[in-house]
Amino acid sequence: MKHNIKNMTLAAMFLALGLVLPFLTGQIPQIGNMLLPMHIPVFLCGFICGWQYGGIVGFILPLLRYALFGMPVLFPTGIAMSLELLTYGLVAGLLYSLSRWQCIRALYRCLIIAMLAGRVVWGLVQVLLLGISGNSFTWQMFLAGAVLNAIPGIIVQLILIPSVMVALNRTGLVPFHRAQTAVLSAESNS
Repeated sequence: MKHNIKNMTLAAMFLALGLVLPFLTGQIPQIGNMLLPMHIPVFLCGFICGWQYGGIVGFILPLLRYALFGMPVLFPTGIAMSLELLTYGLVAGLLYSLSRWQCIRALYRCLIIAMLAGRVVWGLVQVLLLGISGNSFTWQMFLAGAVLNAIPGIIVQLILIPSVMVALNRTGLVPFHRAQTAVLSAESNS
């Protein structure tokens, strides 16, 4: 029960961060699209609180931000972003929790796989939503939106998220650890 309250509180904090961080980009969509400020708290929530909380925060964040501030535009951007962020939080948290070793290497592996999965989901949802509205979503649009325009944000995520997790590990708040089976087999070998 105490662990659930802690995770709910942390998830609420990550949700609040996701609502506030885009203000640092000055509400300029071009800068926000490049720095991806809402992605960072979702990844951290998935790694720290678990895949359930990361997925929920990721799904709610763009929709709540639209309801409160009118950004991102709900159709198709907000809906696609909502499913993309849900994928980030869910995949990052699930893979990290299933990792035999929770260390910096596992963190990077889970982060990169989650980034790829989220971008694929974003592209598929864009194809579906724009197809419904009679528009098309081309391969060039996918590459521009998911890769080329996002390079600064990807770099920020690859530096900032592991840095935060290493800092939390050093303080003991969110320690890296190895799986119990690995600990037991290492102890039996010594």
